[in-house]
Amino acid sequence: MSYSESLAGQRIVVTGGAGFVGSNVVRRLLAENAVVVVLDDFYTGDDHNLPAGEPNLEVVRGSVTDFDLVRDVIKSSSLVFHLAARNIIVSTRNPREDYEVNIGGTLNVLLAARELGIPRVVYSSSTSVYGNPRYLPINEDDATNMLSPYAVSKFAGENYCHAFYESYGLSSAVVRYSNVYGTAQRPDNPYCGVVSKFFESAMKGESLRIHGDGEQTRDFTYIDDVVEATLLAGVSPKADGQVYNVGTGREVTVNQLARIIIDITGAKVEPVYIDRRDIDNIRRRVVNIEKIRRELRWIPTFTIEQGLRRTYEWLVSTM
Repeated sequence: MSYSESLAGQRIVVTGGAGFVGSNVVRRLLAENAVVVVLDDFYTGDDHNLPAGEPNLEVVRGSVTDFDLVRDVIKSSSLVFHLAARNIIVSTRNPREDYEVNIGGTLNVLLAARELGIPRVVYSSSTSVYGNPRYLPINEDDATNMLSPYAVSKFAGENYCHAFYESYGLSSAVVRYSNVYGTAQRPDNPYCGVVSKFFESAMKGESLRIHGDGEQTRDFTYIDDVVEATLLAGVSPKADGQVYNVGTGREVTVNQLARIIIDITGAKVEPVYIDRRDIDNIRRRVVNIEKIRRELRWIPTFTIEQGLRRTYEWLVSTM
């Protein structure tokens, strides 16, 4: 059975499907002729991220904190992509809300999936769970070190997935995203990432604001690559019960990122350096992607330069 045949005609649920990553997953699923149901409370999600008038798309406005709603939405589905979460900014400001949505919501999804016999749940986690690693690149079985409420809750979700897999035989796969950027990450969303903020500033002719000295590093991953990895985790038998890093294996400083964006936009601006934030507690990050390459035959296809150029083209087309 081909990749497309395994998704075509299937009823697939995407929690958080109106968000940045979720909406890109939704569009790809629709392109593969799946029937998609989105569950989103639109806290950070946006209606404009979803295609209008799509007959194979159903949108349910509600929260994963509502167990009865979750159970009703995922009933009769063949696959659940659980992407709903409060992001790191919201989580740091309100740890209780982080707990209720990221941990409680994940437990609701798993409880409902177990009760209904859903074939697989794919859980989107984060490389934030590694904290400041002792060694680079980071492997999936390296030590974890939670430095934020967001990291705590994402790792708790991973542990619940593992526990439900071991205790109840619920098929699950975990994908740990690393600094995703790209189309549908809107600069007007106050919770968007650094790439969108830098592009917005450059396109307005304003200085790019860098927190700290800019020498902190990240493994920036383009959205199309992330979507591909996520879908493979949903359909591959080898992904059952596994955890995968999703990144590029390339370490990029924030200063380098700023310079590439300035070059792409042609902006006549320079970065300015401001105080670090309470969420800026990771100094270096780059992940090892050998496991997902070996088991799921996934490799990123976009370099940072290619991904940023595509992001810029999308931003220009939306303005």
